[in-house]
Amino acid sequence: MNIPFSKISLTGNESHYIDQVLKSGWLTTSSKALKFEQLFAEFVGAKFACAVNSCTAALHLAVDAIGIRPGDKVMVPTLTFTASAEVIRYMGADPVLLDVEYGTGLVSPAILKRAIKENPTVKALILVHYAGQSAEMMIPEGEGILDLCRNHNLNLIEDAAHAFPTKFGNQFVGTFGDITCFSFYANKTITTGEGGMFVTNNEAYYKRAKIMRLHGINHDIWDRFTSLNSSWQYDVIEPGFKYNMADLNAAIGIAQFERAGYFRDERQRCAQFYYKNLGQLSNIDLPVCYGPLENHSWHIFPIIIRPEAPISRNRFIEMMTNEGIGVSVHYKPIHRMTYYRLAYNLNPCNYPNAELIWQGTVSLPIYPDLTEAELEFICQTVKSLVSNKAYKTLPIEKVPDESTGS
Repeated sequence: MNIPFSKISLTGNESHYIDQVLKSGWLTTSSKALKFEQLFAEFVGAKFACAVNSCTAALHLAVDAIGIRPGDKVMVPTLTFTASAEVIRYMGADPVLLDVEYGTGLVSPAILKRAIKENPTVKALILVHYAGQSAEMMIPEGEGILDLCRNHNLNLIEDAAHAFPTKFGNQFVGTFGDITCFSFYANKTITTGEGGMFVTNNEAYYKRAKIMRLHGINHDIWDRFTSLNSSWQYDVIEPGFKYNMADLNAAIGIAQFERAGYFRDERQRCAQFYYKNLGQLSNIDLPVCYGPLENHSWHIFPIIIRPEAPISRNRFIEMMTNEGIGVSVHYKPIHRMTYYRLAYNLNPCNYPNAELIWQGTVSLPIYPDLTEAELEFICQTVKSLVSNKAYKTLPIEKVPDESTGS
């Protein structure tokens, strides 16, 4: 078989809406982007949504909007894509990396509570909802992530690149924190090719983001060029960025949005197949889902090859690839990246759970078009590899231990 790691489903209204944009004669940010913003905000229950060209752009606008400045400290989990941390450096601020839970890959309230105590001057938390599951935002008669942030005057930015449509309790991710940032990259739960969304209930943050996403210009470009009564005059009130989403991308996003529920249900079907067929294997750990399966958006399905398995993570990836099965790794932790490791003198020993995850993690294919036969082939291949002692192992990447100078 040839089973890619990710496969986009484009059998809805994508072509129809793109054709509408082409016929309109206006290809960049216009009515389709506005409609996408309105649909998205209404769905997650937010007052405002601002469409941008990536989740990285949304995160950058978020740290700018809440007022992060040079020398500030912002907490972020080490188990994430580099964008979650790099936007902090864009502002001249410093990331404070947090460990995560082993089973979920999430920052837990206990981890956050300890980090706040150890770093009393932090200004904000960028919280990553990992793999499609929400972090524990609230705890009955206790302190969840949201409670801790409010009690310690921390701004909360949610990195929801993996988390649409994800719920915590009966509430969609998108309105817990001060700002939530979504990704519509090509392999996400819905896609615009490239794109993201900045979502908030705070009007001041929204107005700031809307201005900064397009060069700091004080009103919409498309309105100036398409309205007969619009003035040509405009002003630049801040040195902004080029972060707007084009209507061509928004057209795809609207079509994908229309099928988001179906996509989620089909990914859950795949996840349940994996749990049923791989759950008895002692040499791997499956992701822990602590809430209802329906609250999870199932963006990725990361398994962990345990240290006692007869095959290393790297060898496992090589053999899966040889069998025609695409896999990936989510993620090499931030503390292992050369820039952050050297700039902040980071030691892997300070992130034991992220290290355990990193040493063995492999993400299996999970997308709506996976057939039962393909899922069965994936599971049979996994079972064969993690139970066959004939496979030689390849070493995991080693990082020097700065504490010993080795």
